Amino acid sequence: MDGTFRTAFVREPGALRHHPALVLNADYRPLSYYPLSLWSWQDAVKAAFLDRVDIVAEYDEVVRSPSMTLRIPSVVVLKDYVKPQKRVAFTRFNLFLRDEFRCQYCGAKGDLTFDHVVPRASGGITSWENVVAACAPCNLKKGSKSLRQVGFSLRKPPRQPGAQELLNMGRKFPPNYLHDSWMDFLYWDAELQA
Repeated sequence: MDGTFRTAFVREPGALRHHPALVLNADYRPLSYYPLSLWSWQDAVKAAFLDRVDIVAEYDEVVRSPSMTLRIPSVVVLKDYVKPQKRVAFTRFNLFLRDEFRCQYCGAKGDLTFDHVVPRASGGITSWENVVAACAPCNLKKGSKSLRQVGFSLRKPPRQPGAQELLNMGRKFPPNYLHDSWMDFLYWDAELQA
C-alpha cells in the first residue's frame, strides 16, 4: 500500500468519517431519536469485533487490516438490552424538545432561550413546571413581569415530560442526514397512518 495514502487515511479518513452507524437497543429500537443514537464507524467496528453488537446493515465501503476486510456497519444492534431511563434530566435541550423548539409565548422558531413563567424575582423557581422556551424578543418584553402584566399567554402549560413522551417528540425532528439503511429501524414502532 502506498505510504502517502496510508498517512492521509490515518490523518484524514475522508469519506469514511461520514459513515455513522445507527445504534439500536436489543429490542431493535433506537437508543434515542433526538439526538439520534449514532456511533462513528470506528466505534461500530470495534463493538462488532468485541462481539457487543450484531451488524444488521452495512455500507458499500470497506475497511481493511492486514488480516481482514470488513464492510462498514450502518446499523448495529446491542446484544445486551439497555434499560431506558425513566427520569428525564432537566436540561436546556430537553426543555426545548418538550416545547418543540418554539417560543411558548408567540410560537416563533429559531434562536431560543428560556424564561421563568413566574419570575425568580417574584419567587419563581427553576423547574419543569415554571420554565419555558422563549424567543429573545418575548423574553425581553416579559422581563420580570407576570404573564398578565404583559398580556402573554402560554401555548401549553409547562410540566415535566415523561421519557417516552420526549422520545416520541424527538421523532418529529429527524436529523439532516438519514441513511436509507436506517429507515426500516427508525419508525417501525410508530402507529401506521390509514
